[in-house]
Amino acid sequence: MRMLGKRLRPLMLFFCALLLAGCVSAGKDFNHRMVRQIQLHQTTRAQIEQMFGPPWRTGIEDGKQTWSYGYYKYGVSDTLSRDLTVRFNPNGTVASYTFNSSYPEDQGL
Repeated sequence: MRMLGKRLRPLMLFFCALLLAGCVSAGKDFNHRMVRQIQLHQTTRAQIEQMFGPPWRTGIEDGKQTWSYGYYKYGVSDTLSRDLTVRFNPNGTVASYTFNSSYPEDQGL
């Protein structure tokens, strides 16, 4: 039994190192290239859902309904994130939106 433990120890250490080196993600990735298509006071709630899918989170900000889309990737050496928050007018059109990203390919969007 003791011999078996000695043989398994390096294997267990290897698998622990793999787990620590991996990354964890949260949220749901969305088509961030569609952000440029959003037009204030024109794009509707239905169009936002068509572009990005169902929201990851919903809420209220300053009395306006908000939909949030986010994708967060946490790694040992770096963290990447991408999020979009859309605020709607009472008539269902986009009042405002915010897009933020730390992905290098999203710079300049």
